[in-house]
Amino acid sequence: MINKIIRGILSILGAVSGLLLYNSIIHDFFFNIKDNFVFYILGIIISFILGGTLLFIISPWVMKKGNDIVNWVENELSNVPLTSVFIGSVGLIVGLIIAYLISNLINIIPIPYIGSILSTIVYIFMAYLGVKIATKKTEELPNIQSIQNLFKKNIIREKESKKDDMRSPKVLDTSVIIDGRIADICKTGFIEGPLIIPEFILAELRHIADSSVAIKRNRGRRGLDILNKIQKELDIEVIIEETSFDDVAEVDIKLLKLAQHLGGKVVTNDYNLNKVAEFQGVPVLNINELANAVKPVVLPGEEMFVQVIKDGKESGQGLAYLDDGTMIVVEDGKKYIGQDIDVLVTSVLQTAAGRMIFAKPKSSEDKSA
Repeated sequence: MINKIIRGILSILGAVSGLLLYNSIIHDFFFNIKDNFVFYILGIIISFILGGTLLFIISPWVMKKGNDIVNWVENELSNVPLTSVFIGSVGLIVGLIIAYLISNLINIIPIPYIGSILSTIVYIFMAYLGVKIATKKTEELPNIQSIQNLFKKNIIREKESKKDDMRSPKVLDTSVIIDGRIADICKTGFIEGPLIIPEFILAELRHIADSSVAIKRNRGRRGLDILNKIQKELDIEVIIEETSFDDVAEVDIKLLKLAQHLGGKVVTNDYNLNKVAEFQGVPVLNINELANAVKPVVLPGEEMFVQVIKDGKESGQGLAYLDDGTMIVVEDGKKYIGQDIDVLVTSVLQTAAGRMIFAKPKSSEDKSA
């Protein structure tokens, strides 16, 4: 549609140009033809039709050439720095102003057409000279370029530091692999890779999986299954790290040294390892702390419906558990073992190892009231 509109406009311009050309020729060479009205009108009609037809025929070629020129200019300018484009434009404007002042003097020349030709040459020359000089002078402005480069480097450095911080290596210990929750956490996207599996951790898992004790053997095999699941099913980078620190005997110390060496974080649910890592200044991601953080908040005075499972350590106590494994110590709850009862929360104890809720049966509260 746009091409048809442009072709129509070019045809109209061609018709008008033919008419103007006819009048110019008549005025300069055949001015007597105006006395013959019929020939004069016929010439107008013919020139109008010829000009419009000619432009209509060649308009596709004109549009194609114009499009090629625009694309060429666009490609050339895309490779030129913005600073050079701006300064070059300023040089062009200055060159055209100087050319205008010079052309006023040239147009005084009484020889026909010479003044116009010289004026055109001056305009072209001064425009070219202005752009050329201005773009060359940009090399003498190192301060602007250095400031731009400084800003660019700072922005790139900030982006890279944020990206590196988010993707710092996560070194897994044996307990968190056997626990298995790390696979579900990685699946949700809350932990980004790469995940580092040290060779000495794999060796420890294999040793546990080969144990003669059934419970240890099952735990070791579960850990190996979790690693296979993370590596095959999850879209996260897993790296087997061969650095072993043979001069250190204890696995936990090796783990902390490896995390320091890689500039990463230790992922664990081992309370003691967590404390040692904090003492040595090694960042730790504790799975238990994450689990406690996402547990629903329970306040003293709230009611809960629980099943008392077994007796507690103190005399008369009963123990119940929430679905997330949180232990509830029920005062005087021993007599309710195996029953579902309503309890009132009296206090909540939060530790790095977990959370404990203390409560008492609601029935005893009602009796005291």
